[in-house]
Amino acid sequence: MRRIAAALVHYPVHDRVRAVVTSAITNLDLHDISRSSLTYGLSDLFIVHPVAAQRLLADRVREHWISGSGARRIPDRTPAISLLRAVPTLDDALTELGEGTRLWVTSAKGSGDLLDFPAARAELALDGPPVLIVFGTGWGLGDAITQRADARLSSILGRNEGGYNHLSVRAAAAIIFDRLLSRER
Repeated sequence: MRRIAAALVHYPVHDRVRAVVTSAITNLDLHDISRSSLTYGLSDLFIVHPVAAQRLLADRVREHWISGSGARRIPDRTPAISLLRAVPTLDDALTELGEGTRLWVTSAKGSGDLLDFPAARAELALDGPPVLIVFGTGWGLGDAITQRADARLSSILGRNEGGYNHLSVRAAAAIIFDRLLSRER
């Protein structure tokens, strides 16, 4: 079975005026994307942050739910949060997954040559190298990451005809995982 993982990148990401910034880790992102990752069978969720204190925060949340009082109070959260790995760079995640890992990026502003969900789903069903699905925080992934991508996934388009498309990264991750990895009914 093909190994599929996700990464939540906090640098380099854009702010609302497209400056490259570092965003802060959000506790809800750690919990919710971990739960979605386990639900859809991902092997890992990498939290990419260059600041050691922010990675320590992610590690402390992880340990609280694996071996701390959180694990004793609500043991159902342990398997999901166990997928979480805090790393300084995207390259660290790629190294952990192994040589040949395919890098798929996401964006709310999809244009150009995009991998649509049916084609991506079909590719994931085949044997092959690991795939890392990369999500950005802030106002989206920095160009330094998107330019490295092996594929750019299509955007999630809702019914709003006015152009509004600003889902939380937690919601976007869950929708994308469902489109790519849900069991057929």
